[in-house]
Amino acid sequence: MFINYDYYRVFYYVAKYGSFTQAANVLMDNQSNITRTINNLETELGCELFVRTNKGATLTPDGEKLLVHVKKAADELQMGEDEISSGKGLESGDITVSVSETALHGLLLNVLHNFRRQYPGIKIRLLNFSTTQAISSLHSGMSDLAIVTSPTGSAKPLQETRIKTFSETLVCGTEFSDMKYKRLGFADLQSYHFICLGRDTKTFEFYNKLFTKEDLVLSPDMEAATTDQLLLMVKNNLGLGFLPDMIARPAIESGEIMELKFEDPIPKRYICLLKNTEHSLSAAAKEFEKAVLAERD
Repeated sequence: MFINYDYYRVFYYVAKYGSFTQAANVLMDNQSNITRTINNLETELGCELFVRTNKGATLTPDGEKLLVHVKKAADELQMGEDEISSGKGLESGDITVSVSETALHGLLLNVLHNFRRQYPGIKIRLLNFSTTQAISSLHSGMSDLAIVTSPTGSAKPLQETRIKTFSETLVCGTEFSDMKYKRLGFADLQSYHFICLGRDTKTFEFYNKLFTKEDLVLSPDMEAATTDQLLLMVKNNLGLGFLPDMIARPAIESGEIMELKFEDPIPKRYICLLKNTEHSLSAAAKEFEKAVLAERD
């Protein structure tokens, strides 16, 4: 059975006010249209829903049964409207952000701190993804935004905005103290145990291009799944590795690892904001995007 849903809307207001006239006033319609709609609904359902009197309209037993279900639907719709309305006012809302470790340490923690103070009612879900995984999450609609490091390799419909630059530092554990004053280049790294992020990461792609420019092959002795893993491996003297400065610096200053002199220039990298232009952002996500963009160098 297919019944015009507007019939139920009219039924709800007539039942709510017990009056065809008052329902017409609330719905900004005339009484004859309201009466016609209820008559049509009763015909479709094959029962009488109201008892009409000079004092108004009262529900029949069938009308009371129907109202139980219609009221639930009306309440759900009202809750939906309230949720959207409060979201527009940024009193509530949900945001899902894909973020890489470097982007989290180098940018997002500060943004989250300020954003949470300003909009405490908005819930934020972080997905710890590599750049490649983050891009997939944007295409699938799993994430509203992604904050990752270059190179992203993104293409339309994704839009990339560079937010902040960062440098990387060659580091080693304390057992490599004899190397502290050496000046190293890419060729030298092939003589030592070298640790890099995995081959499926954009960081591996970044360093592979640098090695290739020097007619060298990037063949790390160990591959780490995350930057935090790489830091732990260096701390435990498993080899040399490049780390984002904001992650390496605290460990260098505490004496847990050492910074090495590297003569070949390492191009600066970027923390980038990505979004899918084919997917619309909620009011909360738009405000979060503004907060990230405000951090641009």
